[in-house]
Amino acid sequence: MLVKDLLDATGLCIRLLTSDQDALGRTLRWTYTTDLPDPSRYIAGGELVITGLVWRRTPADSEVFVRAVAESGASALAAGEGLLGHIPRDLIDACERHGLPLLAVPDNVSFGEVTEFLVGRVTGDRIASLNSSLVRHRQLLTAVADGRALDELALHTSRETGMACLIFTATGRRLVAEVVAFSDADVDTLTHAALSSERLPTTTTLSDGEPYSIFGIGPSLAQRTTRWFLAVAGDMDTFLPAISDAFGQLAAIAALDRARREEGRLVRREIADQAVALIEADSSRPEALTRLRQAAVDPDRPLVVIRIVHSGKVDLREMLRTVLSDTLTSFGGGCVGASTHGDIVAIVNTEDPYIAQTLRTRLSRLGSGIGRSRLLVGVSSEATGLTIDGALRSARHALDMSRQGTGPVTVTTGAQLTSAVSMLSALPDDVRRSFVEHVLAPLLEYDRRADAGLVDTLREFLATGGSWNRTADSLHVHLNTVRYRIKRVEELLGRDLGSTEDRLDVYLALQSIPRSSATGAA
Repeated sequence: MLVKDLLDATGLCIRLLTSDQDALGRTLRWTYTTDLPDPSRYIAGGELVITGLVWRRTPADSEVFVRAVAESGASALAAGEGLLGHIPRDLIDACERHGLPLLAVPDNVSFGEVTEFLVGRVTGDRIASLNSSLVRHRQLLTAVADGRALDELALHTSRETGMACLIFTATGRRLVAEVVAFSDADVDTLTHAALSSERLPTTTTLSDGEPYSIFGIGPSLAQRTTRWFLAVAGDMDTFLPAISDAFGQLAAIAALDRARREEGRLVRREIADQAVALIEADSSRPEALTRLRQAAVDPDRPLVVIRIVHSGKVDLREMLRTVLSDTLTSFGGGCVGASTHGDIVAIVNTEDPYIAQTLRTRLSRLGSGIGRSRLLVGVSSEATGLTIDGALRSARHALDMSRQGTGPVTVTTGAQLTSAVSMLSALPDDVRRSFVEHVLAPLLEYDRRADAGLVDTLREFLATGGSWNRTADSLHVHLNTVRYRIKRVEELLGRDLGSTEDRLDVYLALQSIPRSSATGAA
């Protein structure tokens, strides 16, 4: 019930004495009758405070009384004319100063009549609101049962309330059609607030200055990186009860929809795990490709393999499976299963050249929700079922390269492994150390004992493409000194640096050790 409804009440003849016309739209949730000089301890907020002015002894009392009522959050003050025959000017002025609507109750109208009218209206409004809520809830449930999409229900709620909304995942994937267009920067802001806020619901502000309230969808104890969220235009503290109720019901329906989708994912999970296990064991076996087809991937079409791990100590493979499945929904889904190597493997049919960028954009939004941990991702080059084994290795090498990154989310593609050096750097440390020792051990040991500068000369010689003169100029030594040193290197290594194969082995081994270690043991 609003203040203006009280003024419009037939038979009460209540008048507004203050000048603020906007106050007519204030909500009255209950009444409180008092003649205490300071009734603040009994006012919860939103009430119509009714007084007979018994507390007023001097004009100064009005300021004290009105300040206490206004600061307690009352919506309006109604003063009876029965005691004084009028409403004193000092009371009107005090209400004007504190922005508190002042209503005059005629001496022939009892406070009981005012209270009865307001309580009746408020109770009736609440019953009507409850009935409306139940009707809306039944309509939404019926719509879900009839197969209407979630975005239809969100659009209906937005039109009904006049407020834009968006349902999205922690990676920023939009789950409903947008009433207003959200930029990627807006979605970044929404996901950051949803994941980093100490508690939900919370409020954030988009780049255009528009506030949005964010509510969690589904169980509050669920990991936030796997939850859905509802963003509603406006500050939730200003929402009318009917608005909060409408979007609360939309969130409840969205939670049911999410649970239904999760059940479907769990059914497909076992098939996906089996497909990944069979392909990793022997991709040439017919049953491996058969199981892959059952996991909704066509091995005859172009496909990409994605591997993802979490750097923290806590086992978050289920979270990784969920967020990767969520991200790949935009590419038609795919097979997402657990690998025997401890990572999560996804195989998806796509020819989209920007899949790695999409992964990088969406997974980076999870940075606010994973603390100091890191997400490491490797993406293979495009392949088919006949070359899927190579795609698995390519994605694994790319994943190993991602370990060298420093950000919370690092995505490396097979296309980035374009040189022998980068491919070698993707190998485990012990493999690279073994390779360095096999190729360079005699040279490193000799330089360590004799400090002959052979390693530095060899580096410069290979860097200049085998030019004797440029190497001598760079090292500021005589040409014959360079010739002697390179000959000594060949003797120690048993290699011919004129041979492409030997030169490549030596070059890769040198690139696998830091310069500071060149004269020490590998």
